[in-house]
Amino acid sequence: MSQSASGFAIFQGVIARDLRLALRRKSDSLAVLIFFAVVASLFPLGIGPEQNLLMQIAPGMLWIAALLAAMLSLHKIFSEDFIDGSLDQIALTALPLPLVVLAKTIAHWMSSGLLLALISPILALQFNLPMDTVGVLFLSLLLGTPLLSLIGSIGAGLTLASRGGGTLLALIILPLVTPVLIFGAGAVESYQSGLGVAAHFSLLGAMLAIALFLAPFASAASIRIALE
Repeated sequence: MSQSASGFAIFQGVIARDLRLALRRKSDSLAVLIFFAVVASLFPLGIGPEQNLLMQIAPGMLWIAALLAAMLSLHKIFSEDFIDGSLDQIALTALPLPLVVLAKTIAHWMSSGLLLALISPILALQFNLPMDTVGVLFLSLLLGTPLLSLIGSIGAGLTLASRGGGTLLALIILPLVTPVLIFGAGAVESYQSGLGVAAHFSLLGAMLAIALFLAPFASAASIRIALE
């Protein structure tokens, strides 16, 4: 087997391993989904049955709820492997550490961010959003949630060896993900106003491409410091 084929096999193996662990700990993914549903449902209960107002605030509210829900599991991207020593062994494989980070981030997104995007159309019904607007919301979350995992992996790496890492991670990550929130919710609001969504989706896509390239290197550098 060539070195590249071996590296790709390890890459797939890291993703499959983390997804198997996520399946064994269904409560973690379930907690993220329940938190998303509860937070998204509190706003209509608090505001009341004002349909126009609910439709107007829905993009921002649903995006904020998804962002807060995604934050719940970010610290677990590396922490459990760091505590039980698995991260040291994974870091010693033939796969470069940035690619290990990327594989673990993909698995994290599939077990949290992707699920948030998938249930968002159901939660959007309580805001009386038309189906075409719900479709735009779904696509914006499908583009934006990988960014939350990638940027979150940087914070997870930086706070890996610190106590109270979850709070510190939130303080580090929230300012960095604010543009994702602005352009994600902005895409839906722009569509509601009759304007195009291409600009917002293009910016989200460009940010995703940059994060795919830079975030694994930044996370790997912080993990190396924590492992030393």
